[in-house]
Amino acid sequence: QVQLQESGGGLVQAGGSLRLSCLISGLTFGPITMGWFRQAPGKERDFVGFIWVDSGYTNYADAVKGRFTISRDNAKNTVYLQMNSLKPEDTAVYYCAAARLRVGVRVRDYDRWGQGTQVTVSS
Repeated sequence: QVQLQESGGGLVQAGGSLRLSCLISGLTFGPITMGWFRQAPGKERDFVGFIWVDSGYTNYADAVKGRFTISRDNAKNTVYLQMNSLKPEDTAVYYCAAARLRVGVRVRDYDRWGQGTQVTVSS
């Protein structure tokens, strides 16, 4: 079974940047879709963006479009979430998720999840 592990979270001031990493292991061939989601305290898990790993096609939530970029390094079995111009509203636990099919924005479409990494943006 595929396993995911996020890293790179931390505390950053508004306007700063962070890069999150998601290491994929457990399968010879990686998932087709890798998604990023986030969940703030007391709120539901929200879509951030996804990448179709083979083609590199990406899609982002309106709230992060133009500020966040998803990329992948297939040789390293790693997907990245580059976050620039961070805002306090971006504070959340960030999760990466994997799907073996071409999926998109829905939480329920993803098969496996990482344990999350905390991102805190101070004002």
